[in-house]
This record gives sequence, C-alpha cells and structure tokens, in this order.
Amino acid sequence: MTPTRRGVIGAVLGAAASARMRAAGASTSAPEAATLLAPGPEDGAAAAFARRAAGGLARGLVQAAALRVSAVGGSDGITAANRFATISPAAEGRVLLLLPGAAAQAQLVGDSRARYEPRHWPAVCGSLMPAVLAGRMPASPAAPIRVAIPGLGAAEAAGLLALDLLGRRTAPVVIPAGQAPDAAIAQGQADAVLLCGAEILPRAARMGVQPWFSFDSPGLAREAALPDLPTLGDLLPDPAQPVLMEAVRAAAGALRTRGLLVLPALTSADTVALWRGAARRWAEEERDGVEPGTRRVADGEAASMLATLCPAPEVALAYREWLLRRFNWRAA
Repeated sequence: MTPTRRGVIGAVLGAAASARMRAAGASTSAPEAATLLAPGPEDGAAAAFARRAAGGLARGLVQAAALRVSAVGGSDGITAANRFATISPAAEGRVLLLLPGAAAQAQLVGDSRARYEPRHWPAVCGSLMPAVLAGRMPASPAAPIRVAIPGLGAAEAAGLLALDLLGRRTAPVVIPAGQAPDAAIAQGQADAVLLCGAEILPRAARMGVQPWFSFDSPGLAREAALPDLPTLGDLLPDPAQPVLMEAVRAAAGALRTRGLLVLPALTSADTVALWRGAARRWAEEERDGVEPGTRRVADGEAASMLATLCPAPEVALAYREWLLRRFNWRAA
C-alpha cells in the first residue's frame, strides 16, 4: 500500500515531535551529582539545615542523584555567596546555594566583601520565620525610643527605620557582642527589640514588652502564628517614602530569612523547574518536619522573598544614605 502525502508528512512531524520530547527529557534529567554550597562552619546551624535540605531534594528528584553539602566560610554566608557567584553557567543545575539573610544584608548595606548580585538567582525554596518589633513606650512622650541592635549595619536596624517612617523619634542602643537583647531591656538600657523565630509572643511577655507590629513582604502570606498583630504594611498602607518602605522590608527580610535555596543566574528554565519540583515533593514528604518557629516556602514565596531581600539599586542606595544621614554610618 502506497502511503499518501498527508500520511508521510504526518509521520515526519510525529517523529520530529518525539525527537523534541526525547531531547527535552534529556535536558531536564537530574544531574548524577550536585553540590549545595552553605555557610559554615561544618557543625553550624546553616550547614545542618543544608544537609537536611540536600537529603529532601535528592529524594524529591525524578532520578536518583547525590547532593553533597559543602560548608564554605562563616555563618554570614558572604564567602559562600562570593564563591557561588563565580560558578559557570555550564554547571547547569549541578551547584546550588543556601543564601542566608545576612548575606543579602551585607549586599544591601554595601559591604565591600559582598561581590555578588543575588537578584537574578532563581529561587527553588526557602525557610522563613516571623520578625516582630516589640517594646514599651518611654516614660516621657518626648523621649526617643531606644532600640537594641547588634550594630547599625545589622538587619535589626530595620526597627529604627520602621519607627522613623511611623514618625517616632529613635535612638540605637548597640549591645555588646554575645549579649542577648533581653538583657538590654531587663537592665533598662533599651525600650524596644526585634524578636524572630519561635514563641515570639511568650518571649515578649517574659521580657515585659508589647509586640507592636510584624514585618511583611509583598507576595508572602501573613504569619499564621500572629493573626491579630498588625504588620508594618497595615500601619503604613500608603507610605510617604515608598523607597524607604522597600528598604525597611529588605533589611527586615534578612532577619526573616533562615535560608533560600537558589540556582545560578542563566540556569535554564527546564533545570529550574526540575529542582523546584523536587522541593515541592520534599515539602509534601515532610509536612510535619518544619523547624520550630519557621515555615518552609515553595518557589513562589521564595522568589518573592528574594525580590524583597535584593531590591533595585536605588532602594539600596536610599537605605545607605539614610544610615549615613541619621547615624553617620557607612559600610567598610
């Protein structure tokens, strides 16, 4: 039987489509081995979380793969992020990074050690926690609110900027390294403090302070553990200085981010989808395995948090200018 022209064309097109599907399948196959760069030290909290994430992602891939954790540098993640920024696009899904909030904060304030631009790194998933400004009002209404912070370059400075935007006078109280902010409150040295993680409301009650508001981000769900507490966005729905509102959310986002798993810029969409699918399967597998005080987020909310953490250059510049103008501080 002689095939018709239509039949021949159909067969050719069908074969071409099958070839494209096979090629796509090959291009999205999981790597046999991959590396997850994480902030050090080896026995630190970030590396421990990275090992847990590596195990979950490896199980979630459609093909078996070995995902090794490599702890690099210190806990702030700057060294790890710098190394990650040098990864060639040819690695194509074989290297990931656990980006902590502190590494994004370093880039926000202009720390000269931070030689990376995370805004274009595709987010796979992440672990987030709430951050709340809590305090008690000074005895005199004219007195500034003293906010306990580790340093002006730290993410906790978000509390100072938030109060500035709300029209309240503030003064930073820089606490010594290793001292808990609770001590500054207990000793009457500070009026307000930023609290993160688990049991924020009971901790505030034990310290004798009142939670004032939580920090929010566009595209992220409201904190389920704090349903009755207003967010900064609730208090400032139409801020007079929207760029500084983005800046305060960026700094506060560094406090709220335990870690975001990201891929290098220019990673193909198919490879990004493969890792994001693995993250979703990991989340389904360990629904009750979230660390206390945190919530695991999929690619959508992780990408929203990355956009909050790493705003446009004009936002970072406005934050640095605010630090210089208010406190005569700039990053080294």
